[in-house]
Amino acid sequence: MNAENPEKPTRPEKTEGRASSKDITPLLKGWDYEPGTINVRRIRGSDGQPKLQMRVELGLLQMELTGRPDGTKPHGFDSLLDYYESKLKEHKSQFGTESDFHLTGEQCEMLRQEAAMYYQRYLSLFVLEDFNGVVRDTARNLRVLDLCGKFAENEQDRLILEQYRPYITMMHTRANASLHFSEKRYQQALAVIDEGLESIRGFFVQFGQEEAFEQSHEVKVLKRFAREIRRKLPVDPKQKLQSQLERAVKRENYELAAKLRDQLKLMDDAPSA
Repeated sequence: MNAENPEKPTRPEKTEGRASSKDITPLLKGWDYEPGTINVRRIRGSDGQPKLQMRVELGLLQMELTGRPDGTKPHGFDSLLDYYESKLKEHKSQFGTESDFHLTGEQCEMLRQEAAMYYQRYLSLFVLEDFNGVVRDTARNLRVLDLCGKFAENEQDRLILEQYRPYITMMHTRANASLHFSEKRYQQALAVIDEGLESIRGFFVQFGQEEAFEQSHEVKVLKRFAREIRRKLPVDPKQKLQSQLERAVKRENYELAAKLRDQLKLMDDAPSA
């Protein structure tokens, strides 16, 4: 309908004398919306560049794979975050300090809206196992939290995004650890998870909620991943025998237990290399 006159129908646009439809139904054919599922795909855009599409209930979202997800360049920068970080750098260069640099409520709101676009993209990339992209976009959104948390004029703008820090940190950590895991660098993956857990712990300590750390969904996800990684580590032969001995004793299989004790003693008595 025409926005100025809702009683008057809008004529379809014509291309080379024929009506062209902008109906997206053909694009969605065979790609049904599945509630509770993040359903995404890569496609080749009309510009020849790869794009991301996410199926949503009323249609789809399309995103660029790099730069700002909507493909725009605010103020000539790759993102609003880059623009305001540049303004902060200019301020510091001019005055020698970050003092008196502030973000208005409207600027913080625009940064939040932009962060939501990157959130949709890093979710899509995680499903597609593009972990490098997830690491990039989650690190970028954490910078938004840091910038608003430090420079927003209004206290609410400084705090409103902080509730998402554990989640973004968890996704950043999972993606980073997954990169190591895929290359069988298990110890490095575990070190990344430990670092992520400590970062989340610091968040709860900062807000006086230390007791909430163990119950945090994000912490449980990372610890579950850590257990999965540890199962891939080579088992220490002595530790394996010790576990077998404990199970044998528990089952009252004393004959097997005696043999296992002998094997452990031989290992203890063996000269070190």
